[in-house]
Amino acid sequence: MSLDELLPSRHLKSHIYPIMIRTLLVMSTLLVGLSVPFFGLVLSLIGSLLAMLVTLILPPACYLSILRGKVGRFQAAICIIIIAVGVVSSSFGTYSALTKIIENLRNG
Repeated sequence: MSLDELLPSRHLKSHIYPIMIRTLLVMSTLLVGLSVPFFGLVLSLIGSLLAMLVTLILPPACYLSILRGKVGRFQAAICIIIIAVGVVSSSFGTYSALTKIIENLRNG
């Protein structure tokens, strides 16, 4: 949709341009997926790093940072537990993805 918004307004009435843009995006994603040997493993590595960071680590860390002196002990403890769970989950996911990537590199 961001690429559709870059088109001049006179082209918006035509549906061919958005269809062409979306088709090219899907084709380029397909080409990248076919050219990278173990694309799924690379995505799982990125997902285990970034998904846990964005969903479990950064929100409570930002909350603690923004409300530095106003957070009670119970809230701070809950935030720290959530951050710890995120770090442990991210570590296990990253370790698992890296071992599978290394295993595939050695075998193939």
